[in-house]
Amino acid sequence: MSLTAALLQMSSSDDPADNLTRTVGYLDEAARLGAQLALTPEVTNCVSFDRALQERVLEPEDRDTTLAGLRDAAARLGIWVLIGSLALKTDDPEGRFANRSFLIDPTGAICARYDKIHMFDVQVSETETYRESAGFRPGAQAVVAQTPLAVVGMSICYDLRFAHLFRSLAKAGAEVLSIPAAFSPVTGVAHWRSLLRARAIETGCYVLAPAQTGRHACSAGRARTTYGHSMAVGPWGDVLLDMGTAPGVGIVHLDLAQVADARNRVPALFHDRAFETAVISSAKDDA
Repeated sequence: MSLTAALLQMSSSDDPADNLTRTVGYLDEAARLGAQLALTPEVTNCVSFDRALQERVLEPEDRDTTLAGLRDAAARLGIWVLIGSLALKTDDPEGRFANRSFLIDPTGAICARYDKIHMFDVQVSETETYRESAGFRPGAQAVVAQTPLAVVGMSICYDLRFAHLFRSLAKAGAEVLSIPAAFSPVTGVAHWRSLLRARAIETGCYVLAPAQTGRHACSAGRARTTYGHSMAVGPWGDVLLDMGTAPGVGIVHLDLAQVADARNRVPALFHDRAFETAVISSAKDDA
C-alpha cells in the first residue's frame, strides 16, 4: 500500500539527443534514491515553438530514440517510468504531431499510452499566445492504467483545467493522477497550485505533477519559458512536495491507504445526481 515516486523537473531544450542524456541521468538518480516509479514532464524530448525544427528532429513512435532510450533505462534500472509526454510525428493528414504520454514497466515494455485530449489554444497575455492545435492533434480517449504499484489515471498539462476528466479517471479506479506539464509562467503563478490541489480534493487521489522549468535553450525560433514547481499532492489536498524552479529529482512517499480514507471521509465522488440546467431571464414581462 506504499509507493515511492520520483518527480523529474527538467529544462528540456529543442535537441532530443541532449534531452535523452539528461533524462537518463535523472532516472539513474531517482533509482539510487529508491524510486519505484519515476515521472518526467510534458514534451520531455523537445521543447520548441519552431515547426520546421520539429519536422527535422521529431520521429514517429516506432523510431523515436527518446522512447527507446527511456525504455532501455527502465529495464536497466528495474523501475516504472511514466514519460510525461513526447512530441511525435503521426500520420495526421494535416501533418500534426501527437503529444503522447507513456507508462513503461520495469522490463521496458509499454503498458499504456495517452494522447493529450485538450489543446492549449489561449492568449494568456498581450505577448504570450499559444495555438497547440495548429501543430498537435488532440486525443479522444481517457486512460487508466492498472499496475502492481497503483492504478494510474493519465493526463497532460492543459487537461488539468477540465475537472470532469479527472472525475472520470477516479470513477474508473484511479488512485494516482499523473499531470505532467510545461506550464506557462503567467498561468502557473495564478492557477497551478490551486488546480492541482482541487483535482486531488475532488477525486481523493494522489496527484503527481512533474514539470518543465525555466528558460529553454533553443537553436531555432523563440525561446520558451516554463513555470516549474513540480508538485505532489495528497488525497486530502495537502502539498507533499513543491520543487521550486531548479531542475532536479524530487522524492515523495505515497501511502495508498490514504486514498480510501479521504474518499470515506468525504464520499463526494459517489454522490453524483442527475440534474437539468435552467437559464432564467431577468427581463420583465410587460404583458
